[in-house]
Amino acid sequence: MAEHSIVTSIHGFTVLRLRLPVLPSFPEPAFHFLYLRRHEPHVPTPTDERTLLAANVPIDATATHFRDLFRGIGGGLVERVRFDGDRATTDVAAATTTVPRPPPSTDGATASRAKTKKTRSRNKKRTRDDVDADADAAVSGELPDIWDRALHRSGSNALVVFVDHASRELSVKALARTGTKEAVVWGGGGAGDQTMPALGAHRYLAHHRLRYPPTSVLQASVDAYMTRYAAAEAQQTRQAKRLRQQPDQDGFVTVTRGGRTGPAPAAAAAAAAAGSAGAVVVGEKAKKKRSDDLKDFYRFQIREERKKAQAELLKNFADDRKKVDDMKRKRGRFQPE
Repeated sequence: MAEHSIVTSIHGFTVLRLRLPVLPSFPEPAFHFLYLRRHEPHVPTPTDERTLLAANVPIDATATHFRDLFRGIGGGLVERVRFDGDRATTDVAAATTTVPRPPPSTDGATASRAKTKKTRSRNKKRTRDDVDADADAAVSGELPDIWDRALHRSGSNALVVFVDHASRELSVKALARTGTKEAVVWGGGGAGDQTMPALGAHRYLAHHRLRYPPTSVLQASVDAYMTRYAAAEAQQTRQAKRLRQQPDQDGFVTVTRGGRTGPAPAAAAAAAAAGSAGAVVVGEKAKKKRSDDLKDFYRFQIREERKKAQAELLKNFADDRKKVDDMKRKRGRFQPE
């Protein structure tokens, strides 16, 4: 490719041309364009000053790939890489709103892998042996991973976090120098050795093997999950019990499930009745006192009491008037002897 046809930057991103390794299934040379710039999110984070945003990440990218990439071009040390879709990452997908398109190629080289399947796997990358990873998953209560290597969505993003600010700036300068040179080999260092899980048919053979973990691993995973579930249930029970005994700021007690207890055994009930004969009388007095305290608690109760008192006065007045009329009639008919 001629130097005048190479695009080195677009929309603030530095364009890095990657040469993908030749595969037996596709022996032709293939190229991929990676876009990088300083990470400047709308909501600042403590690691922004030592982070680069990478767009259009290859689907087979790992942290080892990025470490080898920056080591090969003379950049800084990479501490970690957070890919789009990781469980602990929430700001990778929203880091950029416009992902640049690959520039046109004049020598007929493709800009991405040909006939690459889209994979939506969101599993974490396994960096240890299968037995150790399964044991860790069992201890945490999660099911073991069924993929030995994670693939990313085509055109996804990633955050490359360096060890310090100087390492990031050194990498930015290295990217500017490398943009006008030959394409950088992708996976040419440690990412291409035997420690990295292979792709292709080997990936699906490993997937078939990991789909059937040992019974002991599954049992340990289920036991760990049930232990966590029992602890969470006990915590909810204690919280509900605390709410039943603690009134809120308005003086009301929260009604929760399980507040009423069942009947006591016959022996305990008999012993309680024999030993606390006066407790019944005290309980009745306390109950009557609570009833009297709530007698005029609501406004409609006060209105009802007033209506009842007025009706009682009218009734008594009518009865007294009737008595007076009867006395008058009897007095008029009185004749002395």
